[in-house]
Amino acid sequence: MSEKNDFFDDIIDDEPDTGEFELMSDEMEMDEEEDDEPLDMRTVVMAKEEMIALLGLKTSPKGGLIVRVAPRENHPAAQTYDDPAAASLWFNRSLSSSRRNGWEVIYDGEPLFG
Repeated sequence: MSEKNDFFDDIIDDEPDTGEFELMSDEMEMDEEEDDEPLDMRTVVMAKEEMIALLGLKTSPKGGLIVRVAPRENHPAAQTYDDPAAASLWFNRSLSSSRRNGWEVIYDGEPLFG
């Protein structure tokens, strides 16, 4: 029985290794600072006949991302942009093109969770 206690004593140390802990804290603070940057997201769900498509836009001061999930494609497509205004422009062009091609917008707004 004392062997089990010795085993756990070796694993559970009363004093944390300060060097590794400090490094992890610094990394967490850096991640939190990156998360503070403003982020805008927009999701459009479209329907046509018995198909559903998704178009998403995510922008921040650093750039933008457009994601498209189309029923006739095997995989989602994503395009990144260095300029958030360019991402917004191409998102709106893609949405307009989809509407001209007969797609009906059934949801346009922030992503829903839950």
